[in-house]
Amino acid sequence: MFGKRTDAPTKPSKPTAPSPAAPTKKPSASVDQLAELEPRSASKPKQKTTRSKSSEPAIAKIDDRSDEYYRVKTMVFNALIDTIDLSQLAQLDAESAREEIRDIVVEIISIKNVVMSISEQESLLEDICNDVLGYGPLEPLLARDDIADIMVNGAGVTYIEVEGRIERTNIRFRDNAQLMNICQRIVSQVGRRVDESSPICDARLLDGSRVNVIAPPLALDGPTLTIRKFKKDKLKLEDLRKFGSISDPGAEILRIIGACRCNVLISGGTGSGKTTLLNSLTAFIDPGERVITCEDAAELQLQQPHVVRLETRPPNLEGTGAVTMRDLVKNCLRMRPDRIIVGEVRGPEAFDLLQAMNTGHDGSMGTLHANSPREALSRVESMITMGGFSLPAKTIREMIVGSIDVVVQATRMRDGSRKIISITEVMGLEGEVIVTQDIMKYEIDGEDSDGKIKGAHRGMGIGRPRFWDRARYYNMERELADALDNLDSGGR
Repeated sequence: MFGKRTDAPTKPSKPTAPSPAAPTKKPSASVDQLAELEPRSASKPKQKTTRSKSSEPAIAKIDDRSDEYYRVKTMVFNALIDTIDLSQLAQLDAESAREEIRDIVVEIISIKNVVMSISEQESLLEDICNDVLGYGPLEPLLARDDIADIMVNGAGVTYIEVEGRIERTNIRFRDNAQLMNICQRIVSQVGRRVDESSPICDARLLDGSRVNVIAPPLALDGPTLTIRKFKKDKLKLEDLRKFGSISDPGAEILRIIGACRCNVLISGGTGSGKTTLLNSLTAFIDPGERVITCEDAAELQLQQPHVVRLETRPPNLEGTGAVTMRDLVKNCLRMRPDRIIVGEVRGPEAFDLLQAMNTGHDGSMGTLHANSPREALSRVESMITMGGFSLPAKTIREMIVGSIDVVVQATRMRDGSRKIISITEVMGLEGEVIVTQDIMKYEIDGEDSDGKIKGAHRGMGIGRPRFWDRARYYNMERELADALDNLDSGGR
């Protein structure tokens, strides 16, 4: 059978089977003891997640397998590693490699005289295939579409976010070495690395989900892995309306803002839904426009046919070769874009983005971390100043006023829901102060018996916003007027 090393120990039966006296097998794990292993069906039944009355949070039972199951899995896995030739396995496609691993594991189970039920053996085969070829214990979490975030704090502690609530799970890794191997497997798929010399890494999964890894010695309790999952079905503005994140008139205003090429800044805190909202707004870009995206880790999912995706690059082992966000934004100005989309504005690239917005690239968009629209504008000013640009404060503010048309504020509420709490337009300067006006705000009315926040998106009585002329240029002034009227009347 394929995959056996020439220097493998002598097999007691078939020439292709692994040795029962594998060097990784512990003396205490005898065949007789393994034969007495109870099947998983006889182990402690799966329990529903309940809130503990004590101060300790409840643990979500994602995995109901027993400790005996994991001991057998470790033994079989070690025997597999001692038997198979990983260099030859890497030359096979994923399906063939899975079949090869399954065949060898079945032989190992037979030779070790391990007593397992059929369902337990199938689970073991799938788990080991995931360990060798996939993401190991993360696979069941990645398969669930209701999980927004996966947070692994070392090999023994894993949290998830479901419906805005963070809860601990019983998902665990064999050790920190297995967790580190999975982290390296993830980041290597996008040409990046994480190790002791480069312990911080931003990457992404193949579906675009955002990944951050911070490894020892910076992470004291073992590798820390954070995954911001993307839903399989891409959320649209209509979905946000159904979820109650925005009202019907507010969604119509956002559609007009995206279609009539307003320059938009999406502001919000961590996990407030900024990237989801940015993806939703880009759905209204005309298919004939050339769009260029600049991101640290490519996660935007634009549906237009003419999209060029750019991604930053960290430095190599020698500390050179880094390509920063500012390098990308400056370069994409030479690529004849109609719109420039910056995944997240963090530093001096804010200056180049404002220049792009103000020099014929209308409809450009970006996100940044801030708690209010006014704070977002102040952060843009601070990032330009920290970038080493020796410009007067009034000059920078004039650039901001001349470049940014609308600031959309997203917030994660205390009940876990995500809301678009304001649509604010930038009016101009009074002296050295930037003047803004709210078109729409979300006002909290209280909470229901389940602790869910009650409120409504209400208009601020603005009859003709500053971008009215732009909407009229694109023949959308009637639609904008109707949306503003419905917003003022409290329509949903």
